[in-house]
Amino acid sequence: MMKGKVFLVGAGPGDAGLLTIKGLKVIEQADVILYDRLINPRLLESAPSHCEFIFCGKLPSKHTLDQDMINEQLVLKALEGKIVVRLKGGDPGVFGRVGEEAEVLASYKIPFEIVPGITSGIAAPIYAGIPVTHRKFGVSFTIVSAHDKSEGGKPVIDWSGLVRSSETIAFYMGVSNLPYICENLIHHGKSADTPVILIQWGTYGRQRTLQGTLSDIVNKVKENGFQNPAITLVGQIVSLRENIQWFEKKPFYGRQILLARTNAGRSSIAEKLQGQGADVIEFPKWIRKKVPADTKILNQIFSYDQILFTSSDSIDEFFDIVVSYGLDIRNIRANLYCLSNKSLETLKSRGLIACSYKNMKMEQYGKILVVGDRRVGEQRMIREIELVRHDYFQTSKVEIDEKFIPILKRMFDEASIDTVIFPNRSSVEAVMSVGEKWGFPIGEILKDASICGMGKGSRERTENWGHPLDFKPMEPGIENLINGYRDQRFNMVKI
Repeated sequence: MMKGKVFLVGAGPGDAGLLTIKGLKVIEQADVILYDRLINPRLLESAPSHCEFIFCGKLPSKHTLDQDMINEQLVLKALEGKIVVRLKGGDPGVFGRVGEEAEVLASYKIPFEIVPGITSGIAAPIYAGIPVTHRKFGVSFTIVSAHDKSEGGKPVIDWSGLVRSSETIAFYMGVSNLPYICENLIHHGKSADTPVILIQWGTYGRQRTLQGTLSDIVNKVKENGFQNPAITLVGQIVSLRENIQWFEKKPFYGRQILLARTNAGRSSIAEKLQGQGADVIEFPKWIRKKVPADTKILNQIFSYDQILFTSSDSIDEFFDIVVSYGLDIRNIRANLYCLSNKSLETLKSRGLIACSYKNMKMEQYGKILVVGDRRVGEQRMIREIELVRHDYFQTSKVEIDEKFIPILKRMFDEASIDTVIFPNRSSVEAVMSVGEKWGFPIGEILKDASICGMGKGSRERTENWGHPLDFKPMEPGIENLINGYRDQRFNMVKI
């Protein structure tokens, strides 16, 4: 039996950009990924389309898979000859039980590698504006698990030694045991006035902080309903935050946005929103699949007078197919048209000049080819421009990626969405229809959230669903949408 290989990978603390390059390369070749609750689900989008996802997440007081079951899955999948990735939040060697999993793999002589990650005890404080060491405030740093296997889950620690030897202490998942922690630190020599900060969902756009001292932080946690996942940082170094906090100053910090999608792949809108501090859920998730090329159309590709491309992706796919069949694109004599500005730019990057579909002269030419990928809204747009007599060349198929349905549901459960952005009319249809089919609470979200969209089309569709837009950009375009949303007072028009 041919054995596969297991990679035990640290996914980092939350911000998808904090995954290591090696970790990303491993995910891109995975056949199976066993992932924890606290990893950023966006990381799974880099996996191959055939990759199997297995959720190993531990929810409060509820384990989906216990450690023995996880170990068993790692072994079974590897013995099937697969590339298996065990994706863990933070660093796998810091309270990640990587040693236990590696020991099991070694006992079965299964090849494995361990890929380190950025641990939350360092990253979360940095995103809160606190380095864990500083020449003036702290030259020692200790990380401590706030839970262990002792009776009652109270950590068994040499408290006197900890207080004497470390100026800055990071407790992992310490909210429930916070009274016990504070009591022991004070009892063994820490001043009751020592600064403390709790950082919840560190490095995510939803990051929250709660600051106090060893004497009052417990009451503040109760008053604010603060819960795990959180890092508790103790030490004078916390005072640096007042001057150097940076993440929370980003313009979209704290905003949790549902971005409507109608296509597979990365979204430039999502990337820009996240870069400015927002948490973004892209919904729904789509997958692009290859389809057999229509050889009948390829054989007559040079006879068309007009070719209309419905998306930028279909342009790239079309020319790849044409070239793979040995056809010389220089012999295409048709006038080229596009449904979007993005598609016009894609053709331009290939050295081809096209026009907007609004300039098509259908009454003058009889042979029209539409090139597309059957995405949401495509056929409706074709009908709107009255393309009655045309051939259709499908470059690929875009459909819902059902593997992400349970992942998205957990994201919805953990988020407090305050804004919904519809980039176009088709995106409204996609969100409402997919949400209805799979049981997502889209209607409830739209009741409470601000709804932002682009153009007349998205306004009409949201009104038809009973949830009219609240804002739209004064000028069309992605940049205007993002810039306008950042400062609604001046750049957005209230509907």
